[in-house]
Amino acid sequence: MKARTVLGAAIGTVGGAIIGNRLLKRRAGDLENPLVGIERTYRWRGIETTYTVAGDPTDPDMLLCHGIYAGASSYEFEPIVEQLAEDYHVYAVDLPGFGRSERPPLIYAPSLYAEFIRDFAADVTAEPIVVASSLTGAFAVDAATKTDFQQLVLICPTDETATERPWLRTLFRTPVVGTTLYNLLASKPSIRYFYDREGYYDTSRIDPETVQYTWDSAHQPGARYAPASFAAGTLDPEFDLATELAVLETPTTLVWGRDAGLVPLRDGRDLAAAADLDLVVIDYATQLPHAEHPDEFVEYLRAELLAVDIDE
Repeated sequence: MKARTVLGAAIGTVGGAIIGNRLLKRRAGDLENPLVGIERTYRWRGIETTYTVAGDPTDPDMLLCHGIYAGASSYEFEPIVEQLAEDYHVYAVDLPGFGRSERPPLIYAPSLYAEFIRDFAADVTAEPIVVASSLTGAFAVDAATKTDFQQLVLICPTDETATERPWLRTLFRTPVVGTTLYNLLASKPSIRYFYDREGYYDTSRIDPETVQYTWDSAHQPGARYAPASFAAGTLDPEFDLATELAVLETPTTLVWGRDAGLVPLRDGRDLAAAADLDLVVIDYATQLPHAEHPDEFVEYLRAELLAVDIDE
């Protein structure tokens, strides 16, 4: 093949990728607030973050922190916010780099999220109950060592998601190739595959609006920067989660979907045994028991929180 042909093909491929990336960006609509309540902002270290407040201000504060993945946002808690707001003053936050919060081109690190949760809780809430999902559960544990939380509820928490590959983070952050790779990772088939395989036990429960909102969230300006660190394994904390939980003074409950694959139930049992914690198992659920079975999740949550209050 002649050099001119090769060069022309390469230019055409790059040009096609650029056009495709731009079209995807235009197709993503404005990200609306999906939660009941009042939307507010919290400026943290120059980053404008967004959160929604629902419920009676005289009730105990509860802070909801979503997991980390492409397209993640406080929408993860949409099925339970209204129920929780009957008994708690609920704060559902979009973490920096996700949802309706700003997404600056930072090198996102686990310490950034732990410090954000710590500062948000201290500045905005009053000794909240913190509910955190997946990897964010580890960030919440780290934050709990430096500030006062009333209780922690961790949904399938983990401190290990992938082998650390910083080069992959660098690749994802490149303008053309990185954006193209990210758009494949955050495509609707990929999002649907995640929900089918890891998010829900019963795939018929997956609402098309959930996939659409996640896709829209994943294609906002700057959306690839935080997931780039996640995909590279550089958001995993450096501490051992079981060790930290064992010495943590904050009352903590673990919640697991019985059929979770990414973070299997045996990990939950090991954590519970190592740290002497209560473990709530929800049947016919995987990684997102609170989204798939909101009524059961809220029922278990209320019972666990009430039990801790009685013990105290």
